[in-house]
Amino acid sequence: MISNDLLYTKTHEWLRQEDDIAVVGITHFAQEQLGDITFVELPNVGDTITAGEEMGSVESVKAASELYSPVTGEIIEVNAQLDDAPELLNDDPYGEGWIIKIRCSEDPEGMLSPEEYADYIESEH
Repeated sequence: MISNDLLYTKTHEWLRQEDDIAVVGITHFAQEQLGDITFVELPNVGDTITAGEEMGSVESVKAASELYSPVTGEIIEVNAQLDDAPELLNDDPYGEGWIIKIRCSEDPEGMLSPEEYADYIESEH
């Protein structure tokens, strides 16, 4: 399941941009690969983050995986619901399972369109 109104990274994060605010999460494919997610390490509000750098991690019954920021900017909100309910990433990865909101200091680069991401995951597996 790939949402047609998002941009994607090769590390399986998605991005929805509204003006200079980007909402970021992990893809349906990523949560399927991880299995039942049991813990999410979130960054702090106010942190400055650079595109391509680690912004947190997720742990599941199968593995742990780092999360990478698709854009550069300041973190203005984290999804605090994930502290008590990390399974939101499994249940609704493109909705209630969003991870952070970033005020972008530059436009995202190197993002994949929905079609390019579909081709990428097809070629990887």
